[in-house]
Amino acid sequence: MYESDFSDQELERYSRHLILPEFGIQGQKKLKAAKILIVGAGGLGSAALKYLTAAGAGNIGIIDDDIVSVSNLQRQVLFDKGDVGNKKTEVAKIKLSMLNPLVDIKIYDLKLSWENADSIITNYDLVIDCSDNYQTRYITNKSTLKMRKPLVFGSIKNYEGQVSVFNYKDGPEYKDLYPDPPDEKEIPESDLGVLGVLPGIIGCLQANEAIKIIAGIGYVLSGELLVINLLENSFIKFKINKKD
Repeated sequence: MYESDFSDQELERYSRHLILPEFGIQGQKKLKAAKILIVGAGGLGSAALKYLTAAGAGNIGIIDDDIVSVSNLQRQVLFDKGDVGNKKTEVAKIKLSMLNPLVDIKIYDLKLSWENADSIITNYDLVIDCSDNYQTRYITNKSTLKMRKPLVFGSIKNYEGQVSVFNYKDGPEYKDLYPDPPDEKEIPESDLGVLGVLPGIIGCLQANEAIKIIAGIGYVLSGELLVINLLENSFIKFKINKKD
């Protein structure tokens, strides 16, 4: 009935989605129409971007002002040695377009700020926060909360990662979990060690939450924080209460 919404190439490419119970043609159609913004094209963003592009998310925005460095290659699987010194957004668009030319990719080679966040985020249905600093998270949270856009959160440190969904169906926001930024004396997340596979796992979970939200299927991590520790192989959920 809905096959006419897809070309023969799309029907073949997404065939394993189309035969999935609950997802099927309707889920793929919603994913194709979706507009998703990825904030940060680093370790988390590399994984989320690759899988969302492969899955057929129709419109993807990428915002990052960084360039590829050698130290990125241990975990940022979207890049390779030949990309060192080039802008992450430009490299990402080229490689993701090769992975799936059916996806429309828009890049923003800039840093998300209090001044530009609203004008960018307003163009998207859902935002995935793959940033590595607290200021960007608070900026992203304020803008998505104001516009009532779902925000898929991910964070990594050493061997531990966190995933949650905010602003979803009147659920909690980021500040319900972290009301205030950390002490300025704390080591920035971007300077901390991280096991190379960790951002891949967390980024994939972020992509998974985004797909479920868009397709309207499954259980969404709203009101809960999933914490994964790779040294202990532990997966723990904590309840997040919405504050007045």
